[in-house]
Amino acid sequence: MADVILMPRLSDTMTEGVIAAWHKKVGDPVKKGDLLAEIETDKATMELESYKDGVLLHIGTEKGGKLQVDDLLAIVGKAGEDISSLTGGAKASAPAPVAEKAAAPVAAAPVATATNYADMEEVVLMPRLSDTMEEGVIASWHKNVGDAVKKGEVLADIETDKATMELESYKNGTLLYIGAKKGEKIPVNGLLCIIGEKGKIDVDAVAAAIKGGLSAPVAATAAKTAPAETAVEAAPVAASSNGRVKASPLAKKIAQEKGVDLSRLQGSGDGGRIIKADIDNYKAAPAASSTATAKATTVAVPVVNGEEGYTDIPNSQMRGVIAKRLGESLFTAPHFYLTMEINMDNAMQARTQLNELSPAKISFNDLVVKACALALRQHPAVNASWMGDKIRRYQHVHIGIAVAVEDGLIVPVVRFADQKTLPVIAAESKELSGKARNKKLQPNEFTGNTFTISNLGMMDIEEFTAIINPPDSCILAVGRIKEIVVRKNNEFTVTNVMKVTLSCDHRSVDGATGAAFLQSVKKYLENPITMLL
Repeated sequence: MADVILMPRLSDTMTEGVIAAWHKKVGDPVKKGDLLAEIETDKATMELESYKDGVLLHIGTEKGGKLQVDDLLAIVGKAGEDISSLTGGAKASAPAPVAEKAAAPVAAAPVATATNYADMEEVVLMPRLSDTMEEGVIASWHKNVGDAVKKGEVLADIETDKATMELESYKNGTLLYIGAKKGEKIPVNGLLCIIGEKGKIDVDAVAAAIKGGLSAPVAATAAKTAPAETAVEAAPVAASSNGRVKASPLAKKIAQEKGVDLSRLQGSGDGGRIIKADIDNYKAAPAASSTATAKATTVAVPVVNGEEGYTDIPNSQMRGVIAKRLGESLFTAPHFYLTMEINMDNAMQARTQLNELSPAKISFNDLVVKACALALRQHPAVNASWMGDKIRRYQHVHIGIAVAVEDGLIVPVVRFADQKTLPVIAAESKELSGKARNKKLQPNEFTGNTFTISNLGMMDIEEFTAIINPPDSCILAVGRIKEIVVRKNNEFTVTNVMKVTLSCDHRSVDGATGAAFLQSVKKYLENPITMLL
């Protein structure tokens, strides 16, 4: 009997998936483990493999189409098998082949829009590589325009607000165009690059259409077969001798953005036409020079004899998102704070003993992670998110650990922390922190947190309050361990204490609930042996 494949839930927040590419067509034989499709979720583009042998009999939507989680994605079965009962009466089907669409007479083709240009298989748009990503910065290109590209080769390193990630090509061809140089930004779904067969696509027209939204209609022909000059004929172009400058639409747009006077340029395109490369290579006079790449700009000479000065440091991707999300958190979620002092004498002794046997060095923060994870299991109301019309209480415990990096901070996640031993938590925390500082975290390593810990104790901070990290309901701020003198049994002695402050979202967590949670954390840290039971 044929097997139905439903749209899987590929991330914790995914509600629908977009078909980025099909690797099999209806009628193709499929083996277990074969790549069926690439599915774009709200966090990443992921590969879907077949889990059985057979023939692909039906697909739920063509490339670019959306399906809700648990919608019919595909059917795999025997050749010729009747699947009408599985598809609501429809027979095995597939979207119309691209070749049939292209066979229509050119005269009947609709006016081109930025949307149908973006749907072309040659066009690569900036993917959403994290749940909070709004734009990506080109950290580096691994290919240059004109280079041959093979499927699976790394095209570029993309810096998001959380990590630097590699972008691989999903097809073979030639890199015909790149949407931004190293250091420049491209918004999500903005034009990243164009890959195809040289001479078969008007690159400038396609790029201008997508970037400019086609403010002036461009007469469309079959994009894959149009000569290089066809699609730009609608733009008013004349010889320089008539007072008009010959330039591609993209070159005109970039020149306008950069304030470049086209009359000062000598075009290197056909017939002296100015193209994008001419704009990129143009160097303005020093007085008018500017840079599109964000760099720190120092105004005034070094401070001497009381002279004033300042330095402007443009916001990084990460810093911009931190400002936006934590601003929304603080001014949307009604915060309240609970501070508790914990005796760490036993924890210090236990840590020393554990590190004599542990394969990974256990830190005090690892002890806090374990204590919080176990306390969350006892107090599920704290392990929750405010969802507007409901409160979502999680059955799993994923602890986010705030890590300071050059551009701000990022929160890698130790998943199922309540089920892991201290050595495992220590090893994972160290690995994730290293990846965070090197911008090598993958999306599944910095998403999905249900509770967050921010520790500034190693920087000699005794006590502080932290802003809740969405979608969590609480965050624990951990200060340093310090010695204090106390009176015990009519004599004075030294003991070690640590202050922690719990920030709570009052919409989902009440004061008594937060206090009870802190009492459990205190119990575990003051009696570490209870965390090993």
